[in-house]
Amino acid sequence: MSRTALRICPLCEATCGLTLSIEGTRVTGARGDREDVFSKGFICPKGASFGAVDGDPDRLRAPLVRKDGVLREATWSEAFDAVAEGIRAAVERYGPNSVGVVLGNPNVHTMAGALYPPVLLAGLGTRSAFSASTVDQMPKHVSCGYLFGNPLAIAVPDVDRTDFLLMLGADPYSSNGSLWTVPDLPNRLTALRRRGGRLIVVDPRRSRTARAADRHVPIRPGTDAYLLLAMVHELFARNLAVWRDDAVRSGLAAPAELERLAGELAAVAAGEVGGTIAWELRQLAFQRA
Repeated sequence: MSRTALRICPLCEATCGLTLSIEGTRVTGARGDREDVFSKGFICPKGASFGAVDGDPDRLRAPLVRKDGVLREATWSEAFDAVAEGIRAAVERYGPNSVGVVLGNPNVHTMAGALYPPVLLAGLGTRSAFSASTVDQMPKHVSCGYLFGNPLAIAVPDVDRTDFLLMLGADPYSSNGSLWTVPDLPNRLTALRRRGGRLIVVDPRRSRTARAADRHVPIRPGTDAYLLLAMVHELFARNLAVWRDDAVRSGLAAPAELERLAGELAAVAAGEVGGTIAWELRQLAFQRA
């Protein structure tokens, strides 16, 4: 029996709408849902490949258990027994932290993925937990924890109403914009420029996004901190720095210390980033489209 199913793509946080063609239990095609108010028909190559992934002849369709050096199909009960036996032996011999847990990217896109891993980790008692976040975005969580008091309070730019966008090291034309939850970001950036906005990309590499920007600033790799401190120095120099009283009182911010540090490193920034580029980046601290 043929049918059409409307779904949300679970492969990244862009959450694009999908229109799936299904024959019986098999996905035979996938395209973007033009009626989706968020993605408006956009789909990336990952979403378009749903049918191929679902019907891949090499796809595992049953658990495999290794016996005498050979993998063979097993029941789920046999597979879970094998896992429990192997983990128990490792913990008894080397301790709970010898068990490493790797959580994949779709883990945060389902309710089950949010509910069960904490229970599993608590039961194992291991601190050796890794995920897509630990290799992709953990610095973002750390910085947002310091800035907003919660590592999950990720600020998302309102790119549809932005008139000046400064982008450091990102390449959304290739990655669709991790953590933005904005489908079809390349077209949204094109729309930004068409309405008179400006896109400035700071990146040592001339990426696809950098090639599409109004200005690409190719800083030297590893000089991000100098770049940002030069911009902070410019804000102080022009009396544009604004501080929240509660942040100062709680010790989260020390305006005088930051001003001194930014001033001392401004000259270093010019040498590390490059004189002309350092000056240009300081101007970005107060530019408007």
